Amino acid sequence: MARFEHTVTVAALDRHWFEEAAGHAVDLFDASREQDGAILLPDGRPIHGLRLLKGRHLQSGAWYGESPEEKDGEDGKAASEAAPEAAVLREWRPSRTVEVESRVAEEGMSLRVGVRLREPRTPKALEVSLDGHNPKGGSLYRFSGRAKADLHAWWAALERPSSAPSAARAPVVGTAKHRLGRARLTVTPRPAEDGTWRVSVVLSVRGRWLLRPVVAVGLLFARRPVERGFREGVDSAAEEWAELLAELPSLHGEALRAEIADALTTP
Repeated sequence: MARFEHTVTVAALDRHWFEEAAGHAVDLFDASREQDGAILLPDGRPIHGLRLLKGRHLQSGAWYGESPEEKDGEDGKAASEAAPEAAVLREWRPSRTVEVESRVAEEGMSLRVGVRLREPRTPKALEVSLDGHNPKGGSLYRFSGRAKADLHAWWAALERPSSAPSAARAPVVGTAKHRLGRARLTVTPRPAEDGTWRVSVVLSVRGRWLLRPVVAVGLLFARRPVERGFREGVDSAAEEWAELLAELPSLHGEALRAEIADALTTP
């Protein structure tokens, strides 16, 4: 097994702002209505790029996406001939669970992506699943992944004193499986004295069954480039996080709700 670890310092996200923003977004969707396929916010403005394709709005089994005429054609085909990308609403209970699943075909791969958010108005946990395969390929073209972010544990880890050891259990855990091997990724935050976050990311990779020796030898020779790529990936994610925080509005209450509504309806 190979293990890689890298720690970065990032700006902190205010928990109260995050939970308030999530609550406003969920409330706006919960109060929305459907009209001729368009999804309208309470003030009557349509949400940009989102239409009801099948089923009843905010009911289990409803399909959402863009209509064919809103998309550009692919490979010279007319837009009307291009199949719309869509997501299926599996569950809509804003006080408990929201679950969405989408299926996408890209470059010969068929992907199924599932997202579940628990207690959406004050998010408690986010779960993501990914299954992919090439219909024309064999087992080498199949893979799966699962990830869970325990947001309650995340905030609890950041409430510990900066001098305390890191939380024993990582709030964010992801796993990926393939015929050749499996990987496990963990993300653990801790507060720094200046108010920033110190985030440690650990990646473990190992072969599966009889292929373990083969993968171990491959990692032996490729360890340095893999480690370099891993560190660069974590650093890049930290930079993107900084850019995201810089773009977030420092608003609260109705002003924040209005800002979110504008973002949902602006092309």
